[in-house]
Amino acid sequence: MKSRKFDSMKKIGLTGGIGSGKSFVAIIIEAMGYPVYYSDSRSKELSNEHPHIREQLISEFGEEVYANGELNKQLLAKKIYSNDSARSSVNAIIHPIVREDFAAWADAHSSFDLIFNEAAILFEMGTYTQFDSTIIVYAPEHIRIKRIVERDHISIDEIQQKMKSQWNDAEKMKLTPYHILNDGSTPLLNQIEHVIKKISQ
Repeated sequence: MKSRKFDSMKKIGLTGGIGSGKSFVAIIIEAMGYPVYYSDSRSKELSNEHPHIREQLISEFGEEVYANGELNKQLLAKKIYSNDSARSSVNAIIHPIVREDFAAWADAHSSFDLIFNEAAILFEMGTYTQFDSTIIVYAPEHIRIKRIVERDHISIDEIQQKMKSQWNDAEKMKLTPYHILNDGSTPLLNQIEHVIKKISQ
C-alpha cells in the first residue's frame, strides 16, 4: 500500500512456471494497490529499444533476429528451442539490462511498503536472492498445459520442452515458504492476502 517513504521497503519476487497464471496473480496484486514490475513484458520492450541488447543479439544470432525494427520473437524462439547454450546467451544479454531497469523503477516507487517484480525465471537465474521474499504461483501440470495450448496454440511437445527449461515447482518451493495455488477453483484473493500479510510482518 502507498505510504510515506520507508527505508525498509520490501522488494518481492513473483514467479511461476509457464502456464501457472503468475501474470493473473500480478494483476490482482496491482489492483490491491501495490506496484508491479512486469519483467517479461518489459524485457520484450527493452529488446526492441535498448541498443546494447540489439547489438548483442545481432552479434549472436545475425541481422535476421530483428525484422522491421523489432525483435523477431518467433525466429529467436526457434534458435533457443531445445538449445540450452543459446538460451543462456540470450538470458545473459537481456537480464542484466532488465535488472537495471527494475532498479530505476523501484527507486521511482520508493514511497510504497511493498513492490513486486513478476518474472518467469527468478530461481533459474539466481536473481531471487536479490529480493526480500519470493512468491511462487503454481498449478497442476495438466492445467498449465491446457492454458498454454489455448493461449499460444502450440504443440504439447513444445510446451513440455519449455517446461523442462524451467525448474519444477518442488525445487522452487524448497527456497521459499510463500506459495499460491492457481488451479482455477481454489480462491486466489484469500491466498494472496494471507501471503502478503505474512511477508509484511
